[in-house]
Amino acid sequence: MILYEYPFNERLRTYLRLEQLFRRLGELLERDTALDHHYALATLFELMDVAARADLKADVLKDLERHKGQLDSYRGNPSIAEEMLDHIIGRLDAAFTALNSQAGRTGQTLTENDWLMAVRSRMGIPGGTCGFDLPAYHTWKHQPSERRRADLQRWSACFQPLSDALFLVLGLLRDTGTPQKVAATNGHFQQYLPAGRSYHLLRLRIDPALNLVPEISGNRLMVSVRLMRPDEDGKLQSTTEEAAFELTLCA
Repeated sequence: MILYEYPFNERLRTYLRLEQLFRRLGELLERDTALDHHYALATLFELMDVAARADLKADVLKDLERHKGQLDSYRGNPSIAEEMLDHIIGRLDAAFTALNSQAGRTGQTLTENDWLMAVRSRMGIPGGTCGFDLPAYHTWKHQPSERRRADLQRWSACFQPLSDALFLVLGLLRDTGTPQKVAATNGHFQQYLPAGRSYHLLRLRIDPALNLVPEISGNRLMVSVRLMRPDEDGKLQSTTEEAAFELTLCA
């Protein structure tokens, strides 16, 4: 099954972009080639750009507090395992403390590294990191993979509090949803959302064998999914097929 996620607000869009970058960075760090580490460094610079939002840290801290408040309300409920509840709340407290104690914006300390900033400025230019442009970077790429990995891990360490908090917030958000089987009629599905409840994320799973691409749109009142089929050139075409898929709304 292919999973598609659709955020209902700009805050969640930023969270999902950061999550994708953190996952990509983690995967590239495990590899050994200089090319993989080049793209790991490029990913690090992308993280710096996305994390530069002034309100990002405050938003994540607010979401950590919101989830903690929701979980605290479950205390005393006989159907809730207190030990597991304490464990999750402890993780929320630890993530909040680590992120809140970090001074300034996430990744700000990296801007003080002249070598990194020189590479960053050239990386935005097509072919700008050639050896004749950045001989010091060319030399770094010829260092042993263990040395390059250690450098990348050291530079990315400042993002760890944000990464831990973000994965925790998104994990708890996704756990709030209950999957439901739905079907599109004539290639289209529409569902009105219950009044008085604010959803943050839509998750859609569809069988890749159907060769259909969902185009999702939504707001606080309703969600709409139009199924499209790619042609030989990848251009999406409307379809009138009836197809089933799994839909999850997360609040």
